[in-house]
Amino acid sequence: MKTVRQRLLILSLLSTFLLLAGCANVDVEDYADTTPRLDIADYFTGQTRAWGMVQDYSGEVQRRFTVDITGTYEGNTLTLDEAFVFADGETDQRVWEFERVDEHHWIGTANDVEGQVDARQYGHAFHMRYPLDIEVSGRTLSFTMDDWMYLQPDGRLINRTAMRKFGLTLGEITLVFEQVDR
Repeated sequence: MKTVRQRLLILSLLSTFLLLAGCANVDVEDYADTTPRLDIADYFTGQTRAWGMVQDYSGEVQRRFTVDITGTYEGNTLTLDEAFVFADGETDQRVWEFERVDEHHWIGTANDVEGQVDARQYGHAFHMRYPLDIEVSGRTLSFTMDDWMYLQPDGRLINRTAMRKFGLTLGEITLVFEQVDR
């Protein structure tokens, strides 16, 4: 049986860990002077293909998939129609709409994301954070998706997304995008 002192020590260590984890955030503006410069409207207009995987908290790959994306940019609106095909044959679709606010800011919405998403791009990086409900073992869980994209010098785009719940990373998604016929 744990003593009161042991419980307080565990609580103190957990609180310190959560506080430090919250302070360790990188700001997308830190990449303002990097190249090549990423503009999501330029990158995603037309056809794009991505290859990805979902890993659990231990790093074990849980799912692999491809995504074919059709992007259109009209006025200040970027629409991304994403068609997912998972290795087990399951398919899914997500449609994002991003409204350009200014050179660095976008407001996004998607058919399976609740509310508006604030997104920002600086230098070679793009960042957004949003809630997403995901089915896990027959239950629907709400995660906070911390989504980062980084444009590489060869034109590929690497996307890393941390899936968080209660401030803890419980899974990660990695994708590599390549523009088609450009």
